[in-house]
Amino acid sequence: MKQFKNAPRAGALSVSLSGLDAHLVRVETTITHLPAAFEIIGFSEVRQRETRIRVLSALQQLNVDLHQHGVSIRVAPEDVARSGPYDVPMALTILAVLGQITTASLEDVVILGELSLGGAIRPVRGVLPSLRGAIAHGVTHAIVPKANAREAASVPGIHVLVADQLVELVRYFREGVPLESAGEPPPFPVAPPAAAPDLADLRGMHTAGRAVEIAAAGGHHLLLMGPPGAGKTTLARRMPGILWPLALEEAAEVTSVYSVAGLLMPDVGFVGTRPFRAPHHTVSGAGLIGGGEPVRPGEVSLAHHGVLLLDELLEFRSSVLETLRQPLAEGRVTLARGRTRATFPAQALIVAAINPCPCGFAGDYARRCVCSPERLRAYRARLSEPLFDHFDVQVALPPVDVAALQSSSTGEPSRAVQKRVIAACAAQEERARRGATARTNAQLAPQELEQVATPDAAGIRLLAGATERLGFSAAAYARVLRVARTIADLDGSDGVHAPHVAGAVHAVLLPPRGAAATPPG
Repeated sequence: MKQFKNAPRAGALSVSLSGLDAHLVRVETTITHLPAAFEIIGFSEVRQRETRIRVLSALQQLNVDLHQHGVSIRVAPEDVARSGPYDVPMALTILAVLGQITTASLEDVVILGELSLGGAIRPVRGVLPSLRGAIAHGVTHAIVPKANAREAASVPGIHVLVADQLVELVRYFREGVPLESAGEPPPFPVAPPAAAPDLADLRGMHTAGRAVEIAAAGGHHLLLMGPPGAGKTTLARRMPGILWPLALEEAAEVTSVYSVAGLLMPDVGFVGTRPFRAPHHTVSGAGLIGGGEPVRPGEVSLAHHGVLLLDELLEFRSSVLETLRQPLAEGRVTLARGRTRATFPAQALIVAAINPCPCGFAGDYARRCVCSPERLRAYRARLSEPLFDHFDVQVALPPVDVAALQSSSTGEPSRAVQKRVIAACAAQEERARRGATARTNAQLAPQELEQVATPDAAGIRLLAGATERLGFSAAAYARVLRVARTIADLDGSDGVHAPHVAGAVHAVLLPPRGAAATPPG
């Protein structure tokens, strides 16, 4: 559409998200008299048509008829303005160039929201990361949908107002009728659910419980192998209850991911506990690591700072499992879809559960395994060596002991285990604060292992003997040192000694077929 030099113009601020990265954008509108048109520069035909219908219908509820006007709208910069919607700032800039509200009042406030056909302001995804991004760009005021109020209230450093109808904004900008505030931030830390699964419910699973504790304390990915009914899934579901509590910044990251995914409940507004995700083995690659249009986070990002349970790991398609390489190595996922590139955090603690063989009974003395050696090799080959090496702690669970199940003795309560985990994590945090190492033992690089995980003389001799006897690869050797450092932290020890190395050796290698499980640590 032809642009006129003297046509009235108006602009408003909004935010575009690429993953969790927020970009400040400006919605600019020009209106001319005939020819009648409504053009949004840079939008696809489908998106332009949908936006045009919503905005025109909402304005008609205010008795604003644009059939005699030519409307041109541009969202700049165009290279980052692909996410939205920008319905509300578009409608307001149209009203501004028509003289129904003042133009200057739109210049310093970020406006988010989608319009219904009736003029209601509908909630949008990604309010929390959008507002955090606005603050980073120096914006101090925002208006968001009322349904997003609790989420917006959790963002300090910005004054947020909320509205439920477009007419409320017109009265606010034209007549000064006040809008409702988003409210006060929610309390933090958030109390954990009262009915969270507890390790005390488990009987006869000391070996596995110790493995879960080590994994939680050092941030180590955990591989549990055992026959059906051995308690693999039951154990994994108790992992979140012994992890250290979320810090405020971690909680903000988790909330941002859930907000962008559209999974944040309006009455909650803030995720304050560590997430737990357990996708089915039929999940697609996009479902696991993210995808779609617009790009949304997948299960590995939804488990950020929490636990991702991959039950029946070897039933997942190999191509899907291979998509985990980047998040396991880098703690993030970068997705490219057309011209869109989005990055999501993915620092999840992965707990994988597998059967020892296709029938599930290899090593079970009560039930006979019927798998041929060829079938067993093919089954275990579904997990590639590079992925296998990411699991620092690998434990084989024995078949269910009926006598243990009937025993009156229970496992150690999760709260008691969590205290040791928190103390071990505090030791790692202190080392990281001094700039010596990574934040968790699972992230220790080889040069950092030399600084903080070199065993004493007895430990070195034990490790050398185990390496010669078991044929450790370089990756397995590093896993032993990382896990030994975690066991030492759980014991409150500054140094790594022979008992810590012995526990680590048992914890990092699955025993051969038919061998009994040995308690780690």
